[in-house]
Amino acid sequence: MDHTCHFPDSASRWLTSSLGDALLAEESRVVEEAFDGIFGEQCLQLGLWGDAKTFLRHTRTQRCALIDECDAGEGLSAIGQLHRLPVATDSIDCVLLPHTLDYSHRAHAILREVDRVLTAHGHIVILGFKPGGLWGIRRLIPGAALPPGADHLVSDRRLKDWLKLLDFRIHGSTRYFFHWPLPSIRRGVSPRWEQRGRRWWPELAACYMLTAQKRVSTLTPVRPVWRRNPKVVAGLAEPTTRVSRIRFG
Repeated sequence: MDHTCHFPDSASRWLTSSLGDALLAEESRVVEEAFDGIFGEQCLQLGLWGDAKTFLRHTRTQRCALIDECDAGEGLSAIGQLHRLPVATDSIDCVLLPHTLDYSHRAHAILREVDRVLTAHGHIVILGFKPGGLWGIRRLIPGAALPPGADHLVSDRRLKDWLKLLDFRIHGSTRYFFHWPLPSIRRGVSPRWEQRGRRWWPELAACYMLTAQKRVSTLTPVRPVWRRNPKVVAGLAEPTTRVSRIRFG
């Protein structure tokens, strides 16, 4: 097994900067909003982003767990590859991916595993960095950069397409964090500023949150053509209702 942590140490150190701390605080708020209507027995977080309580303290499920690919610190429930989860099929009511796909070249495999472990009508909550927006022009700003190692960004539009192919119903899409990607900011995120950003310039957001729900397809029997009721033509006798029974053997 590969014992490399999903999020590198450099990303963990970045989260302790003033910008990283402000991002985690805002993400904690948006995840709390998403968890508000999600209930059940088990919530699972894939990858340690921040600390173990940053998001899971907001869950409404009876239990919660966190899996990473190495012993990343306190609060870890299990160690395992995120694209091969050591979790039973149809056993999780909600899965949280906090920038997990931004740090993986196996995004499709991770999503397939999430689909496998989710119960019928289970929920998925995904946080991701937007390829565009204010942070999309980071190369033009001296000192501006994404957290180290975030090399596999997926746009929210593309992610919606992927989820729909897995037969998920998209419930919501929130764009958040309207700050320049500079290593230091003088103050925290203003809720009023965030509200204005979401309303007036959502394309400039640094991040997005997608929420979706697993759908269980219901098979609708289709009557074959040869079994449809025969048309009644005037002048002909009604067809017999007797059915011949065929005995095998």
